[in-house]
Amino acid sequence: MKCDGCENSAVYTRKYSGQKLCSDCFSNSIVRKTAKTISKHKMIKNNELVAVAVSGGKDSLALLKIIHEMSSSHNFRIKAITIDEGIPGYRNEALEIVEKFCEELGVEHKVYSYKDLFELTLDEALDLRENEKTSSCSICGTLRRRAIDHAAKDIGADVIATGHNLDDTLQTFVINMLSGDTNKIGWMDPDTSLNSLRKIKPFCEIYESEIVFYAFTNDIPFQSEPCPHMNEGIRTEIREFLNSLEKQHSGIKNNLYKSILRVSNIVKETNYKEKTICKKCGSDCTGNVCSVCNMVLKLKENQT
Repeated sequence: MKCDGCENSAVYTRKYSGQKLCSDCFSNSIVRKTAKTISKHKMIKNNELVAVAVSGGKDSLALLKIIHEMSSSHNFRIKAITIDEGIPGYRNEALEIVEKFCEELGVEHKVYSYKDLFELTLDEALDLRENEKTSSCSICGTLRRRAIDHAAKDIGADVIATGHNLDDTLQTFVINMLSGDTNKIGWMDPDTSLNSLRKIKPFCEIYESEIVFYAFTNDIPFQSEPCPHMNEGIRTEIREFLNSLEKQHSGIKNNLYKSILRVSNIVKETNYKEKTICKKCGSDCTGNVCSVCNMVLKLKENQT
């Protein structure tokens, strides 16, 4: 079976398109698709500093490699930031992988911890939660977003780039629908023009399975140990459900993603709220006090 792009043997078949590719052509297709997404949504402007959020997983490390390769030819700068949640026996492996990978690429790297930023590690925060039904992913996600914002501002970044892929977007959409949090759907499209600190997802149109193959075929080391809290929420079940649908109906994820973008724009236009400034920390929010300050305040009240 020959590659559709050259005379080499094909090693990967895109079932939703029927395209057969060798390792080199497949890797080039991922780079081109990432560059096209960045260009189409005007994600990065000339001479901007991009903070690449690198966790140590396949997505963020693959993104760092591609963004690094693009930076010189597209005239922007990058720095890598990593958030340390303080999860014993888990984060240490990732920190070592990221530090070594950044050294190989020659990319400046800085680590920020929950403990330093919030005076709480994730495990300490989970011990203080009032409602056990509040998942660790919900608490961690809220704190992580604020930590990334802080890190980006600290290094003077103009843009935050994360490795969220197409599958992540689909899963988040379903979670928001199931939880009744429809307002969040209005902020799921790649348009970042309304944010004071732009947040971009260059992999938002690429399947997770393709990022996995890109990481393997390019010998990118990534953390093998899963987060010990990953199965506490519903996301894993939704991932498996969507994967089973894709297996039976190739391309259904692409169709759902396009629908999400259309729905997101409608919800945004219908429920648009002017962003205000949090009275406690000065970050963007839609009320008087942001969700992070509210969460940290409640956790610390439980601590006393």
